Amino acid sequence: MQFRLSTQRLLQTAVQTAVAAIMVPSMASAATDPFYQYTDSTPLSSIAPGTVLKSRTISVYIAGLKTSYKATQIVYRSTDAMLQPAANVTTVFTPDCASASACPNKNKVISYQSFYDSLNPEDSPSRAFAGGKRLPDMLPAVETMLFGSYVKKGYTVVISDTEGQKANFAAGPEYGYNTLDSIRATFNSPQIGLNNNAKVALIGYSGGAIATEWAAELAPTYAPDVNANLIGAAFGGTLVSPEHNLSYIEDAPMWGGVMPMAVIGVSRSYNIDIQKYLTERGLDVYNKMQKASIAYVLFQYSNVSWKALVKPEYQDRTKIPEYVAAVNKVIMGTGGTPTIPLQIGQGTGGIWEGTKPSPLWGKGDGVMLAGDVRSLARQYCAQGVKVQHKEYGSSHFVTMVSWLPGATAWIDDRFAGKPAPENCASIAPGNSLEPLVYTP
Repeated sequence: MQFRLSTQRLLQTAVQTAVAAIMVPSMASAATDPFYQYTDSTPLSSIAPGTVLKSRTISVYIAGLKTSYKATQIVYRSTDAMLQPAANVTTVFTPDCASASACPNKNKVISYQSFYDSLNPEDSPSRAFAGGKRLPDMLPAVETMLFGSYVKKGYTVVISDTEGQKANFAAGPEYGYNTLDSIRATFNSPQIGLNNNAKVALIGYSGGAIATEWAAELAPTYAPDVNANLIGAAFGGTLVSPEHNLSYIEDAPMWGGVMPMAVIGVSRSYNIDIQKYLTERGLDVYNKMQKASIAYVLFQYSNVSWKALVKPEYQDRTKIPEYVAAVNKVIMGTGGTPTIPLQIGQGTGGIWEGTKPSPLWGKGDGVMLAGDVRSLARQYCAQGVKVQHKEYGSSHFVTMVSWLPGATAWIDDRFAGKPAPENCASIAPGNSLEPLVYTP
């Protein structure tokens, strides 16, 4: 117990120190930088998903500091959660090739999905890489440990703004569309110059796992052209069924604020006006979180529960038809079945970060539920997917560090053409992933 308390204090001190840092306005903002705006006369509905709309070359900034790296940023046509056309942005790192022989890894593509978790489009990776100096823009400095080695080895690395230009946090299908179309745009860009047969591996943790998993399950139907190039997906700390997670993390000292963040993000993506359901306290939280990054939410909403936020007549979420319809659309495994092998990691030591096991859904890593992840893995196993699944007895942040070496080694093996391992027979049963039922 002493170790767990010490871990909680260490995490809280680290987060609070970061939040206390001096804020400097971003150098490249969506509001002032015309690059992010699609203004051509051709309607997006007439343009194929993954089409390059415009591009530019940037000097890459990490933690607000200019580096020697260059990257290509592409505005491309994608699709939102309502299946409407949208424009989005991706950042592509490519090796500096004097000749094809000088870049043997260029046609090995890593689609890395960031865990920038925010309701503010200003916090997207593309803004940070272009020179952002706000606190959330420091995130790529942390994430370089997940994708930086591939950049150094001369792989092509694609990092899209997975949440779209409205930052619809937790809207899984939208993350998937944006990810797949960013890969399409990378292949479609003459500036990048990929071979049509280039191989692509997906990787992401936490918020990045949302995009990675949804891209894998949507690819066969939404982007069969991309699916033909995919060789595998590795993800960890995964949000499988947001409805389950709401009850797991509410009132949790560290992760409690993610509950209203997710409700706002999903309702925004599906055009739901949730204000009519909220109490005065709920409206206060709603207004404060309109552009909240997770950097400003951790440890700030330890006493936020559904009961405190929502009017008495809506305490039973199954009585809100809009909520039921939307939350069912973001259950993983409902958008299709991956045709590529998967590597999945998940922690179970959520108590380290102050989140108690759920009486209904069991243990998690503090924010994500292990039982949900097991059920998703077993579902895909039953559908013939090769799944390597592993649980760690640690919390969300600690598990990321433990999971990463195995995930990258697994991806390296996919590029090497080795047979994908699987341990489907040893994955324990998990929670039911049945959709919520509306009860008038």
